[in-house]
Amino acid sequence: MRSGDEVVDPATLLARSLTFYDDGVSRYSPGGSYSYTYSALNGGGTAFGTYQIEADNSLCVLFRNGFDRCDLFVRNAGRLVLITQQGERYPVRP
Repeated sequence: MRSGDEVVDPATLLARSLTFYDDGVSRYSPGGSYSYTYSALNGGGTAFGTYQIEADNSLCVLFRNGFDRCDLFVRNAGRLVLITQQGERYPVRP
């Protein structure tokens, strides 16, 4: 976390498409399904899985291929940012 980061209630992100600056798109459906569609520059295709919301407001995804990860969304200076478990930060396009 950085100075100014405010954790976002993940329920506010459900049923929305979140487009990142590399043109990848995340979708969290209200029923617990998750998909990430890679941009054409990153090979295209879509990864599917399920997610659950944790007590710390992180969204943990279990992909069909067995890979899993937990992400946290924050707002900082009006910008929505995904923070990965490794601390990588990916801003979401407005």
